[in-house]
Amino acid sequence: MRRLGTQTLRSFVIRQRQRLRESEIAFILLALAAGLAAGSVTNLLGYAAHAMQRLFYGLSSNRLSALGEIHHPWRLLALPLGGLGLVMFNRLLRKRQRAPIDVVEANALHSGRIPFLDNLVISAQTLISNGAGASVGLEAAYAQMGGGIASQLGKWFKLRRADMRTLVGAGAGAAVGAAFGAPLAGAFYAFEIVIGAYTPASVAPVVAAALGAAFVTRLLGIEPYLIASSADRVLGVGDYALYIVLGLICALVGIGLMRLVTFAEGQAQRMKRLVRWKPVVGGLLLMPLAMISPQTLSSGHGAMHLNLALPPALHVLLIVLVLKIAASAISISFGFRGGLFFASLFLGSLVGLIYATGLAMLPFGVALDLNDAALVGMSALAVTVVGGPMTLAMLMLETTHDFALMGVVLAASLVSGTFTRETFGYSFSTWRLHVRGSIIRSPRDIGWMLSLTAGRLMRKDWTSVSADASVQEFRNSIPLGSTAKAVLVDSQGHYAGVVATAKAYDPQLDPDTPVAALAVLTTNVLTPTTDIRATLKAFDLAAADELAVVDGVGRVVGVVTERHARRRYFEEIEASQRALFGES
Repeated sequence: MRRLGTQTLRSFVIRQRQRLRESEIAFILLALAAGLAAGSVTNLLGYAAHAMQRLFYGLSSNRLSALGEIHHPWRLLALPLGGLGLVMFNRLLRKRQRAPIDVVEANALHSGRIPFLDNLVISAQTLISNGAGASVGLEAAYAQMGGGIASQLGKWFKLRRADMRTLVGAGAGAAVGAAFGAPLAGAFYAFEIVIGAYTPASVAPVVAAALGAAFVTRLLGIEPYLIASSADRVLGVGDYALYIVLGLICALVGIGLMRLVTFAEGQAQRMKRLVRWKPVVGGLLLMPLAMISPQTLSSGHGAMHLNLALPPALHVLLIVLVLKIAASAISISFGFRGGLFFASLFLGSLVGLIYATGLAMLPFGVALDLNDAALVGMSALAVTVVGGPMTLAMLMLETTHDFALMGVVLAASLVSGTFTRETFGYSFSTWRLHVRGSIIRSPRDIGWMLSLTAGRLMRKDWTSVSADASVQEFRNSIPLGSTAKAVLVDSQGHYAGVVATAKAYDPQLDPDTPVAALAVLTTNVLTPTTDIRATLKAFDLAAADELAVVDGVGRVVGVVTERHARRRYFEEIEASQRALFGES
């Protein structure tokens, strides 16, 4: 009886999986469930981080970065203590052979599949870092858990590759949207940052997840992220030009920030004796910065609202900007975990305030609204660091409810994003992966390229001849017309080059000539793990139409033709495009 019940349950699960793979409505409902879970986890993580900050810094109602000053300097010991907590946590993970997979990397390389332990590791590290007051945002934990939960659901239901990527993007975007109470921003975060494409097939599930997460935030009574803006304004062509210049300035600041983080990380790695204790050292370095200005602590949301309500003097803004950039670079380069999305919003508001204040001091009679300049700066700098101009445009719209401002926000964001792509080519997340040696430049799916290897493309019915043979022996073993080329191998099967059959039958050749003298491509080979991009590049560099595949010791295991490799490449591209647009 029990066995019958188990079989019935298994059959039911299989039927539901098949239904989910075939039904768009069922997939939308699954995305909605992922969004509800992402919204719940996002609010839980936010509450936990703020509870840690209240405990460490004795906060009452204020946010950490909105403190006017640190009344009890000893509380800043939370920074190195948080670093020590990270060191201890990382020691528990010392047997892991690889770095955790984040959502962008998962969608680009691994078809959206994320080991659930990786989600817990990244979220715990981010929570410790932000809770201790390091200058990093919680968005890394939000997106990771949202996308990770979605990935787990996708694995349970055995979703197809394209559906899995869409679901992971929907979960990550829903989590970020829940943090702001901004479902449209969350949806575009999924499209632009995690999925890498906007397609009709992905709209409904992504929006359903974002709305579900925002519903959880409202249900919990958490106020959405709102910023007051000027209602009475008339924006002319001159204003657009000034804000476009602000977008370019923000792009330069963002690129400088990303390069500074990499430079600081390189310097930190040179501290051989202190590598294990980097987070503790980083916490100690952050303490004097926080003493000068508490606005360097955490991601800076509280400080941003404070500065918008009571704009400081220009010299104060400049000092805070420099300190915040230094704090962000130190935090990330010395091992604290987190993102720069939330911090880039604060930095952008500072750049915007500095820009507008500086313009007002010039004798040209040019003036920009401080609040508007701060909002445009927020979006432009965040686009540089994170990518996704529509994400930031929707975020500004949902947090200000100001349609009139959207034109200049979008213009500055597009200019900032375009300038960054042209001159730098990466967002912060893809730049970090690039520095680690990855080929990822966007969340676009390239996992199929890495799995389409020479080992899968090669044929094994190749013709070989001993490298010690003479031309006459070659002719005796390979009749003219039987094959276009032959692979030369030595006595142990090691590769020694390729000989064209027609060349060996040249009547002007001495039959006693060693056939090895006719060999070409003696150093141009592939390995079974060479991916399709490297394979096609190897064909171009060698100007060959056929290359041998050799194992780790140089023995020939197969042959790949350029024609077959290119045909398979275009077939996979076409299949990927069909899956992207939801075509069967």
